Amino acid sequence: MKQSEIKELSTAELQEKLSETKKSYSDLKMAHAISPLENPIQLRAVRRSVARIATELTKREIQ
Repeated sequence: MKQSEIKELSTAELQEKLSETKKSYSDLKMAHAISPLENPIQLRAVRRSVARIATELTKREIQ
């Protein structure tokens, strides 16, 4: 997910998206531990999406 897309979402949508993305990341990690993923770069992309969403939420809390 791009930063521009994240900025357009409301805070409630961001919190929902964060929980979905974290679940997706844990599922990918588990699948990768059992058998290697076809595209292990997915892990990095999802982890960075989690970080982007969390950063935007924190930024909104501060303001």
